[in-house]
Amino acid sequence: MVMDTGSKKTRGKRNTALWLFDLDNTLHNASHAIFPAIHVNMNAFMARTLGSGGVDADVATVNAVRENYWRRYGATLLGMVKHHQVRPEDFLREAHRFDDLLGMIRAERGLINLLKRLPGRKILLTNAPLRYSGDVMRHLRLQRHFGKHISIESMHVHRQLRPKPSRHLLRQLIAREKVPARRCILVEDTIANLRAAKWVGMRTAWVTQYLKDQSNTIKRPNYVDVKVKSVRQLSKNLHRLR
Repeated sequence: MVMDTGSKKTRGKRNTALWLFDLDNTLHNASHAIFPAIHVNMNAFMARTLGSGGVDADVATVNAVRENYWRRYGATLLGMVKHHQVRPEDFLREAHRFDDLLGMIRAERGLINLLKRLPGRKILLTNAPLRYSGDVMRHLRLQRHFGKHISIESMHVHRQLRPKPSRHLLRQLIAREKVPARRCILVEDTIANLRAAKWVGMRTAWVTQYLKDQSNTIKRPNYVDVKVKSVRQLSKNLHRLR
């Protein structure tokens, strides 16, 4: 028999669920106005970067490069950094320029009460930059319900930027929080991120209501423990996430 010789505080921490919440299209509807604006901003930045002789790259070139980097690296940003020496902070700043961010935010009511009903610690884990994600969280009055806010600027593993769906990032997070993977629950809209979380042993919840594709009609993949339309349904599915 192996005995746990840790303190009560440590044992309690290890036995408490750790919720990892995505932000965009999970806690609010980014597809309504924010993602379209980011898409335009990102394309404009990439067109300037990929162009030559003072002439921007054409739309077809930009789309092909963006989709290629998304497939290869899980984030367009990583491809731009690796192949075009783009500074991450420049890319993120230009992609997240908004004339009226607060007016673009759409979210369902009751999120604060939802978070209160979910037992365990909560961390915001988002591939969005800190300034933008902080503004959204403050507008929704959710920031005080999360113990930590991990934005893309903090997602480094061995000094390399490793945003979701990096398994190295998720393993590092587990180690730092001193929580077994099986006690971690990733709540996400992005299926690739959920697949990576399941690979490292986490529980997974797929939120689909803000997705514009046919996700609501797609059968739940075996690496998704719970498929819900809204995060408000999580409390009713706790038994499936334990």
